[in-house]
Amino acid sequence: MTKTRNCFLCLLIVMFMLSGCSGNSSTPNQKTLTLWYWNRGLDDKLIQAVQEQFPDVRINAQKIGGDFKSKLKTTLAAGSSGPDIVAFNDWVTELFPSADRFYNLYDLGAKELEPDYLDWKWQLGVTPEGKMIAMPIDTGPTALFYREDLFKQAGLPTDPEEVHKQMGTWEDYFKAGEKLNQVFGGKVKLTDNIGGIYTQVNAQSDSVYFDKNEEFIGETPASSMKKAWDLAVQASQKALLANTNSFTSEWNAAMNNGKIASFVGAVWCKQILMDAAPDTAGKWRVARAPGGDGNNGGSFLAIMKTSKHPKEAFEVMKWLLNPDNQVTAFKDVNLFPSATKALDAPVMEEKEDFFGGQSTGDIFTESARGVKPAYFGTKYANLNGIVSRELQAVALGKNPDTAWNAALKRVKKELLR
Repeated sequence: MTKTRNCFLCLLIVMFMLSGCSGNSSTPNQKTLTLWYWNRGLDDKLIQAVQEQFPDVRINAQKIGGDFKSKLKTTLAAGSSGPDIVAFNDWVTELFPSADRFYNLYDLGAKELEPDYLDWKWQLGVTPEGKMIAMPIDTGPTALFYREDLFKQAGLPTDPEEVHKQMGTWEDYFKAGEKLNQVFGGKVKLTDNIGGIYTQVNAQSDSVYFDKNEEFIGETPASSMKKAWDLAVQASQKALLANTNSFTSEWNAAMNNGKIASFVGAVWCKQILMDAAPDTAGKWRVARAPGGDGNNGGSFLAIMKTSKHPKEAFEVMKWLLNPDNQVTAFKDVNLFPSATKALDAPVMEEKEDFFGGQSTGDIFTESARGVKPAYFGTKYANLNGIVSRELQAVALGKNPDTAWNAALKRVKKELLR
């Protein structure tokens, strides 16, 4: 009996020793942080490196597929715990009404990091009441993508600086489109679609639909909304549009077959264009956008109030998003930096074969530095959808004034909800 007991004790000791040596087990004081993000929303290599950087933290990183925003909003509505750290996309203002469900990052030490980031991007994560709920990951500075060979055939400038000099306004850009129509007989269009013009003009503005008091300002003649509408309609009336919806198979074919000479898009459009139009490699260039610098897209990280480890979560976020790691993320997954020091990295000056040996990073860096601080409002997406649908109707032949009045009517109805 004693011999059996001793053998059993020895077996227990061995089991404890083996479990203590296991690399997969948590240390006694290790804290688990759950992270929600989407594919390529963060650099997976950096997430894996968190364990080495913070031995007392284990990251439970979960890539959420499908409608990420809806899942997050459902979690908030249900009052369930959710993750510790969660990513936001550019719809961050939609979550301002739920600001009390997230930690104020200023209370955790974010204020001292503020000078290290682009101010306009930083402020997008700060509520009108001054509570910072989201820390910047990346940005989406915009520029003009154009076919150097098609511009040359049309007698237009081809050097990026000259293109910007001669097409610095939307009106001058449209004049270039009229020249393209004359030379190519309408077979090559200036740009892709009416919504693209509207989106990019708004992206260059300091306000679109709302002021910081959530008052609707789009109805006034001087508003960005009306300016963007008028320019988009003008482009349609001048027959400058290919009327292909962005990033569809039709759009891909038009880009690859030389039916579209240019478009204004964010830096993340580079990869989309390269995938869509492989036969055009070396023929594209990038210049500063007509109408001014703008931003379209870019994401954030936040800490949910239900997290039991907000200080550790903030330290992990701070490390993931520091300037050096932003350079790494740009190299690995093309997340364009929000930290100013990262914008000065040598990688931004690397030449790119697809763009004829041009260093497009220089252009997008200038654009990122020139973006105006903006406020989008909590119902931006709802209103933008309404206006975009009416613009599509204009492209299909609807009277612009009728469409504008219909858009305003639907907007006002939406604001009463």
